[in-house]
Amino acid sequence: MGHEVAASVIETGKPNVYGLLINGKWIAGDGPRITVRDKYLLQPYATVTAADSHQVKMAVGSAHVAFCEKKMTPYERGAVLEKAVQILEKRTNVFILAMQSEAGFTESDASGEIKRCIQTIKLSAEEARRLAGEVIPMSGAPGASGRIGFTMRVPLGVIAAITPFNSPLNTVAHKVAPAFAAGNSIILKPSSYTPVTACLFAEVLTEAGMPHGFVNVLHGSAEVVKHLQNDERVRFFAFTGSTEVGRQIQQGAGLRRTQMELGSIAFTILCDDAKLDIALPKVVNAGFRKAGQVCTSVQLLLVHKTLVDETIARLVPMVQALTYGDPHDAQTFVGPVISEDNAIRIENWINEAVAAGAHRLVGGPRVGSVIPPTLLSQISPEMKVGCNEIFGPVVAIIPFCDMDEAIQRVNATPYGLATGIFTNRLKDAFNAAQKLEVGGVHINETSSSRVDLMPYGGSKDSGFGREGPRYAVHEMTEERILTLTTV
Repeated sequence: MGHEVAASVIETGKPNVYGLLINGKWIAGDGPRITVRDKYLLQPYATVTAADSHQVKMAVGSAHVAFCEKKMTPYERGAVLEKAVQILEKRTNVFILAMQSEAGFTESDASGEIKRCIQTIKLSAEEARRLAGEVIPMSGAPGASGRIGFTMRVPLGVIAAITPFNSPLNTVAHKVAPAFAAGNSIILKPSSYTPVTACLFAEVLTEAGMPHGFVNVLHGSAEVVKHLQNDERVRFFAFTGSTEVGRQIQQGAGLRRTQMELGSIAFTILCDDAKLDIALPKVVNAGFRKAGQVCTSVQLLLVHKTLVDETIARLVPMVQALTYGDPHDAQTFVGPVISEDNAIRIENWINEAVAAGAHRLVGGPRVGSVIPPTLLSQISPEMKVGCNEIFGPVVAIIPFCDMDEAIQRVNATPYGLATGIFTNRLKDAFNAAQKLEVGGVHINETSSSRVDLMPYGGSKDSGFGREGPRYAVHEMTEERILTLTTV
C-alpha cells in the first residue's frame, strides 16, 4: 500500500483483508466476505469482511456513547480535522494507488480527488469554529419588551453516511467531516466497490485524534443499511447513490432527517454565441473524467443548430485524442468503469442507439471494463442514452433551435441536478436559471462545475438537501431557540 500494513488490514496477504472499525478498533466482520477487484485487471485486489446485525448494533452503540459522553469543543474538532489534512498529505501516494486499483481512477483523477478532499476537510474545520445561530428581535413583537432571544445550532447525534464508488474519498469527506465539525458521531458505510479508500481515510481520522466511537466503518450490502434504519439512535442519513436506493432509504428513515444526492442526466447547453475555444475543452473534461462516472458528467450536449457542424468537427479529434485503458499508466485519461457488468451495459446502450439510427462519431469496442471515449449524434429521447443515466464515457450531441426548446429538453427528464450554459447574453442566462428545474446552473461552465465550498444538490428525482461543508453542517444540526426574560 505504500506504507506499513494499514491498521485496517486484519489479514495480510494477496489480497489483504480489511475489517470493520468499531469504537476505535479494527475487527473482523461476522458477515460474508466481499472481494474487491482491480477495476482494470479484473483480478482480486482486496477483501472486506461485512458486518452482521449484532456488529451494526455495536457500531451504533459506540457512536451513540461517543456522542453523549465524549464532548469536544468546536476548537478541538477543528484541530482534529486540520491534523487529518497533514496526515493525508503525507499519504497521498497511498491513496492514489488505492483509488487506481479499486476505483479504476487515473493518476489525474485520483490526485484531483485528494486535492478536493483536503479542501473539504479544511473548510469543515473552519465551519466547526464558526457554527452559530442568530439573534431574534423579540422586542419587535407586542408584549415582548425586555425579552431577549437567540438560536443555537446543536448536533443531531449519530449520522449514517452511505457513500458511492465514484468519489470514494471526497464524497466520504463531504459527509464525515461536516458531521464531525457539527459535533455528531458517524457510521460510515462505503460502497463495496471501493471500501479500501474509506478504511484508509478512517485511519487518518483516528490517527489525527478523533475520539473512539466518533467514526465507525461498516462494510456490507443493503442489509447493513436496513439494520441502521431499524435503530432509532441513528438520527440522520446522508446518502449518495441511485434514485431507486435513495427512495428506499428515505422511506425507511420515517420522520428522521435525510440528505439525498441521487441520479442525474446532466446537460450542458451551447448557445449560438458560445465561445467554443473555451467551451469544448471544458466539455471534454467534464464528459470523460472519471470515465464519465460523475453525477454531473456531461451526457447530453445541447448545441444550437448554427454551431452543430463546427462543434462536431472540433470535438471529434479532441475525443479521438483521449488516451484510455490502464489507470496506472500516467498518460491515461479515461480508465475503466466500475465493473465489467457496467461496461457491458454501457456498450449495449451504445449499440442499441446505433442500431436505432444514432451516429457513432468516436468510439470502439469494449475491452474488459474499459469503454473507449464515445461521441454520438442523431440520438432520440427514447433511446436509453437519451433518457437514462449512462454513467460512462459517452457524450451525445443534440441540436436545438432556441433556448426555450433547450430548457424544455432538460426539464423533460425526471432528474434535476445541474446544467451548464455557455452564453454571454445575461438575459438568456438568467432566464434559463429561473426556468431550469435543477439544483445548480453554471454559466460559461459545464454541468460538472463544482467548488467544494458551494452548496451542491439537486431537485426532483436527483434528491434534496445540500452538500458543501457550511451547508452540510446546517443539515446535520437543528436550530434551538433560547429566550430570556429579564425580571
